[in-house]
Amino acid sequence: MLDDADDIHPLFHGAPSTTEFHKLRKRIVRQVREAMDAYGMVDRDETTRRPRWLVCLSGGKDSYTLLAVLHELQWRGLLPVDILACNLDQGQPGFPATVLPEFLKRMGVPHRIEYQDTYSIVVDKIPQGRTFCALCSRLRRGNLYRVAREEGCDAVVLGHHRDDILETFFMNLFHGGRLATMPPKLVNEEGDLFVLRPLAHVAEVDCDRFARAMNYPIIPCDLCGSQDGLQRQQVKAILDEWEARSPGRRQVIFRALTNARPSHLLDAGLFDFAGLALSPKTPDDPPRFD
Repeated sequence: MLDDADDIHPLFHGAPSTTEFHKLRKRIVRQVREAMDAYGMVDRDETTRRPRWLVCLSGGKDSYTLLAVLHELQWRGLLPVDILACNLDQGQPGFPATVLPEFLKRMGVPHRIEYQDTYSIVVDKIPQGRTFCALCSRLRRGNLYRVAREEGCDAVVLGHHRDDILETFFMNLFHGGRLATMPPKLVNEEGDLFVLRPLAHVAEVDCDRFARAMNYPIIPCDLCGSQDGLQRQQVKAILDEWEARSPGRRQVIFRALTNARPSHLLDAGLFDFAGLALSPKTPDDPPRFD
């Protein structure tokens, strides 16, 4: 992945030339391609219409990484989709509304900036001391689905990474009483849009290193990100502690999510325990041991 000044997407102009950064960039691109292939995110049937993706851009490190890598793959002819970047300005006080439009225009990235004041709805509906995330997420997702339909998109593409998936798994385990997490690919309830997470295999720390090395104009979330005591923050702290004690623990847990064994869990709706039967024995059968 050597860069030529005349053969590089503007999103990668000024990329560090260090070996460390080249390894980081190569690793992220490889992991995104692996996720796309593993979960069938791209329809490669040339007889069908070219897919169009709405790539959601919040201004955080994760969405910048997502945008850059998708354009990298598209630029190299490895991602046969049309990309439309979209930022949903939710009306948060102090949000730097000009940062993303100016950045996207300068990078030559097709985009749409959508303004919907969901902030006022959230602070009005959620009692003081309660977390905003659930309602904020629903309102944001509904608006993004609408924009995707208006723009003729087949998929809404989100910047959730490996650590988001792990944290959601433990939040469901600790607080929801179920084994579930963010899937890398799903169909929305209406059945007309895919929801894709190409960064599913990418570590959060790599997104952070990449976006900062590229000096992208990162915008912090001042709505949910400013609240203390969130369940996600608590889970993140637990995972951080585990990782500090046993480096690589996050990746081991993530690998377990890709290696589920329904017959070794307790969900009778997922595995037919009642239908299990013993194999008939004959006098000549040798003794069996577990």
